[in-house]
Amino acid sequence: MTSACDVAIIGAGHNALVAAALLARAGLTVTVIERDDVLGGACRTEYPFAQAPRLAASTGAYLFGPFPPELLVLLDIVPGRDLELTRRDPHYFMPTLDGRHLLLGSDQTESRRQFAQFFTTRDARAAEALATEIGDIVSDVGPAWLQPVQSVEDTAEHFVRPTLREAFVDLVRGNVVDYLSKFEFATEDVLAMYAVTDGMPGLTGSPWTPGSGHNFLVHNMCRLPGAGGTWMVAIGGMGSVTAALARTARHAGARIVTGQRVERILVEDGAANGVLLDSGRHLNAKVVVAGCDAFRIPGLLGDDCPPALSTQVSEWAKISAGQTLKINLALSGLPTFSALADRHGQHGTTVHLMPEHDGSILETLRACFDGAAAGSLAPTPPLEWYLHSTLDPSLRDEAGRHSSALFVQGVPHMPAGSDWATEGPAYVERILDLTERYAPDIRDLLVEAQVLTPTDIESHFGITHGNIHHVNPTVSFDDRLAYALDLPGVYAASAGCFPSGSVIGAAGHNAARQILQDLQITVDW
Repeated sequence: MTSACDVAIIGAGHNALVAAALLARAGLTVTVIERDDVLGGACRTEYPFAQAPRLAASTGAYLFGPFPPELLVLLDIVPGRDLELTRRDPHYFMPTLDGRHLLLGSDQTESRRQFAQFFTTRDARAAEALATEIGDIVSDVGPAWLQPVQSVEDTAEHFVRPTLREAFVDLVRGNVVDYLSKFEFATEDVLAMYAVTDGMPGLTGSPWTPGSGHNFLVHNMCRLPGAGGTWMVAIGGMGSVTAALARTARHAGARIVTGQRVERILVEDGAANGVLLDSGRHLNAKVVVAGCDAFRIPGLLGDDCPPALSTQVSEWAKISAGQTLKINLALSGLPTFSALADRHGQHGTTVHLMPEHDGSILETLRACFDGAAAGSLAPTPPLEWYLHSTLDPSLRDEAGRHSSALFVQGVPHMPAGSDWATEGPAYVERILDLTERYAPDIRDLLVEAQVLTPTDIESHFGITHGNIHHVNPTVSFDDRLAYALDLPGVYAASAGCFPSGSVIGAAGHNAARQILQDLQITVDW
């Protein structure tokens, strides 16, 4: 059976849906084909708990931050009307095992007081200097994400104010520890918190890996209205973001098909001619957009894959194996933190639980990440803990249970000499042991856990190698996957493209613009 459209898009992740909306709005007939029954790729809301079947969770992406506000305007998605977002204020909470804490939000006076009480006033000055510089860089670079990709150096020349160009290039090309060190934090724990929370999510390597600074920049690109430079909670879970994008695409005329898998990109006379589905159906199309991860594209093209693309993807595979473990939790109530028992908003933050250490936290982190690269399981890796149902009651069930998540970094892609099926259960218990050191009642509250190891992330979300950002974020700017691949009619629009992974949407926008330009269709954006 054969049917036809102008554009066939493989996958219904957020970038693919952005591209679908913009291409359909330009008058093209667009069909999106998604292998799963749920939309959104890793940006979804699910009900993963057998013991709490009505308790919702953002099982993949947890927060909404770097999506360009200009793109929301272009898509006519209005926060508060089409997508409800709420700011986390405070947004960072770092308890320590010796009873100290930081609870950081918009109240700068209170932040300074806590730094002075529990750490040092020098740390407060360093944190403020960091916020000022990274805020200025973010403001300058923001518009570049929806423009044709340039090199890091050309981006600096065309978008970044002269006084910050060197700092910008050093940040993107360098590692996050070196960048943070220039602000002269007095306390390693504070520097480590910033390095891990913004430098490491989805990164294969360590905070000392060149390019971890690029990841740090991406995770600070929070420019949404009302965000105040921080990540926001999407009410209804992260699936509400892709639901809004899907509504926009459908309203523009795009057709979205779920539960069908693309087996092959069809090529005829050296150009795209559509896709072959697992049902045996042919969908003819003059344009095919790979919204899937970059590693799937050579297999989809088979013998028609350009050799340079195969080589590029093979090289990325060597550096992109996922090192993230996700543990989604169903809790009967909110935990009590030993370092701050009274509730002051800490449950709605990113809670930073740092590894136990006797000396230098940085050396402990280095050993953790270096060990992960060699396949070893760190005794206590760094954790981020989320309890977003405190800010989003729609995630709770009728019993008032809470949806929570542990985001574990610095784990091996595969344990050396073993596998996650063997090592996973005991390691999850080890993670809960660490969590219990900070919140002693966690096991009493635990109803159920959904564990997603790197290999589970690969199978559950369909992400090759289980890297939540597809391609290692150390690969920056014009070194990433091109929107127009070296085969007429074949394009890419996914997290492996510029600017990076995370729920950004810029790759979908930029790919759509490239397609329309190549088809000589003029639009006013």
